[in-house]
Amino acid sequence: MELSGLYVPLVAPFTDDDRLDLDALTGLATAVLDEGAAGVVALGTTGEPATLTRPEAHQVVEVCAEVCTARGRHLLVGTGTSSTAASVDLLADLHPRADAALVAVPAYTRPSQDGVVEHFRALAAASPVPLVVYNVPYRTGLTLTLDTLHRLADLPGVAGFKHTVGSIDDTTVTFLSALRSDVSVLAGDDLYTGPLIALGARGAILASANVAPRKYAELVGTWRDGPAERALAVHDALVPLTRALFAEPNPAVIKAVLAADGRIASPRVRLPLLPASPAAVAAALACRDALFARSM
Repeated sequence: MELSGLYVPLVAPFTDDDRLDLDALTGLATAVLDEGAAGVVALGTTGEPATLTRPEAHQVVEVCAEVCTARGRHLLVGTGTSSTAASVDLLADLHPRADAALVAVPAYTRPSQDGVVEHFRALAAASPVPLVVYNVPYRTGLTLTLDTLHRLADLPGVAGFKHTVGSIDDTTVTFLSALRSDVSVLAGDDLYTGPLIALGARGAILASANVAPRKYAELVGTWRDGPAERALAVHDALVPLTRALFAEPNPAVIKAVLAADGRIASPRVRLPLLPASPAAVAAALACRDALFARSM
């Protein structure tokens, strides 16, 4: 499959008494697609999947599947563990409407580079849908080499990467310069979206787009299609909001802004995450207001 454009990893809204708020989730999924997203990610990191029960996770995916089906958009589902066998089992249980599975490099176990390749080889062979390799070394504790990235890209069943390395490093530049045309890279660090697309990424998976989907869709579209002057202007305008939304562990500030806007009923996050501080929320709301004021 071809992956391009903006994909939004949706938050998982909870009520104040800690129930999953499916109506709010439906509203969020509908809004981001109607405002320009190419698809949504269910059970991404922003959706706090580690804190969801198995039935809750199924409910989240079902809601997202219904909205994506109604609008003819892509559904990516986060799945996988640090166990290859357990990951294969999860892929076998994937929702039939899923277009691709977003699978992180195994965390904590720190396998060798060859072990990472064999892990994804086994998953790709077993998966009913294409895989998007989630390369996020500051969460997994494992940095992939250039050779490993190319070996993963060559695996049958790998459609692309969510590239989230926290910088524009030599490996990133070299990898994108020699990437096959049938493999997509999606930017995963919100602040580095523009530079990565300029280097050859085809889109992005951006948590910040929960708050301002139309603006982040414009960010992706203008960097991809031009004009360059407009792309840079959109990028510069979004930097303060993006930084403010990540001032504390994701998605606490994002949820607080969504709650302040009435788009979800509660800013609640589940432990070990804590609610965003009042100062962080106030700063994010001020950046949001300034952005929208400039757009009027």
